Amino acid sequence: MTLLAGLRLASPVLVAAGCGGTGRELAAYGSLEALGAFTTRTVTLDARAGGALPRLVETPSGLLHATGLPNPGVDGFLATELPWLLQQRARVVVSVAARSLGELAELARRLGTAPGVSAVEVNLSPPDTGPEGDLMTAREPFQVGAAVAAVERELPRGVPVLAKLRPDAVRVVEAARAAVDAGAEALVVGQALPGAMPDGRDAGLSGPAVGPLALRCLTEVLAALDVPVVAGGGITTADDVRARLAAGAVAVQVGAALLHDPTTAARLVAALSPDATSEETPS
Repeated sequence: MTLLAGLRLASPVLVAAGCGGTGRELAAYGSLEALGAFTTRTVTLDARAGGALPRLVETPSGLLHATGLPNPGVDGFLATELPWLLQQRARVVVSVAARSLGELAELARRLGTAPGVSAVEVNLSPPDTGPEGDLMTAREPFQVGAAVAAVERELPRGVPVLAKLRPDAVRVVEAARAAVDAGAEALVVGQALPGAMPDGRDAGLSGPAVGPLALRCLTEVLAALDVPVVAGGGITTADDVRARLAAGAVAVQVGAALLHDPTTAARLVAALSPDATSEETPS
């Protein structure tokens, strides 16, 4: 059993936002109920079609993505995606992003009254927002604090706020402190790093390439703050998970690895089970 911001999770393995699709894609490869939690693709107030193709490009030890955060908007999510996830008995963490603090607050109000939302993750620095109008990117500590506070004020007691921070070795501790001071009950350290597609479009870089920097940021945040942290960035193997837990994280998020091998999350859950008989099930 894993404890995260008051939530009891079946496993320390969570799915990162956007990397499990709507959940239907991932459910073909393993039980969503067995996961620690399923983090939804990032939901915005209005529907977004997403960016131009190609949206994914492999790089050495990583993945570039310029998705534009496609999603059906909060109305579509609440009508179709959330009910299906709850039917699968998934723990649902809803990732959110917005163009303004007012939109963030409205998203939180809508999600706070929806049954089955276990937590809300504020996507503070999405690197691939696409051409549909810039979403907020909270790069400065005061922006991080304002965004977290806008969400925290609108959620009922018992629905924790997770602040997802970019692994920035220069400012990550300041951003983490601002998020906690504003009411975040836990942090997610492992947002994609800024990159560019071959044609120059803004993109995020994820995968093993960002793992060492994400691990450094994890250790710096934990050295400075007493707060639960979910570690992301290049989680692929059971040894990756164990390293993050040994460093002090309470859980991990698996992201880009799922786009290469959609069995990754289920494989890691099995490998980390107390009943596991081997170091790791071969992929």
